[in-house]
Amino acid sequence: MATITSRHNPLVTRIRAAARGESPELMLVDGIHLVRDSLLAGCRIRDAGVSVSALETVPELHALVEELRARRAAVTLVSASVIQALSPVRSSSPIVALVERPAENVDRVYGAGASTLVLVAVGVQDPGNLGAIVRVAEAAGASGVVAAAGSADPFGWKALRGAMGSAFRLPLLARRTAHEAIDEARRHGCTIVATTPRGGRSLYDLAIHGPCAVLIGGEGAGLSSDLIAASDERVTVPMAAPVESLNAAVTAALIAYEIRRPR
Repeated sequence: MATITSRHNPLVTRIRAAARGESPELMLVDGIHLVRDSLLAGCRIRDAGVSVSALETVPELHALVEELRARRAAVTLVSASVIQALSPVRSSSPIVALVERPAENVDRVYGAGASTLVLVAVGVQDPGNLGAIVRVAEAAGASGVVAAAGSADPFGWKALRGAMGSAFRLPLLARRTAHEAIDEARRHGCTIVATTPRGGRSLYDLAIHGPCAVLIGGEGAGLSSDLIAASDERVTVPMAAPVESLNAAVTAALIAYEIRRPR
């Protein structure tokens, strides 16, 4: 294969557009482990840019390239300067790929019957936090995650890195407003649980036995009063003074595990 040495190559243009979120059907996957995870999850990889120097020195990269070619992905070797342009991280990865986003599947999110547990991120604007929530959701056995009301793109490259592969396996939905997400969850029989720093039922007293959707508020503002009022349950994580709030992903983890524990 020939090696691309120009940053003006069309592949560079396509990958940079995906990194900026300008290709709604594609996601930019960065690094050996995430590209491998996307393959294992059955995602379709359209293009991959591979550092020619790393290919000669990293055995696992060579094996991954062979697998990509077997899956009929378009693999292109690139120079060191081009891989720096393609990889969005400060210390460039040896491989980046354009991968088709998984199709939304509402039935997978809400189809687990009484054991359905959905985390709804409301206004979680930090993509790293959103990715961590997706990771937590899969680890805790949740059935899906909904990103709503101005939350970051769960398939943006920063969120994908935070999710560490979970976004390829766990079904994800995006909804414009939190009320749209709540209405959808109610149609599928879910109890709506709102997280609030004060005034809710203690996490230790929470007992949700049927399908439920947990609203996780964004950084700073948390959930609005109307969303809390619209919920069926309000839950508060006990915190020793003077701490007043927790990171959104930490809150999601504590509540998801507590709901799953008696199940």
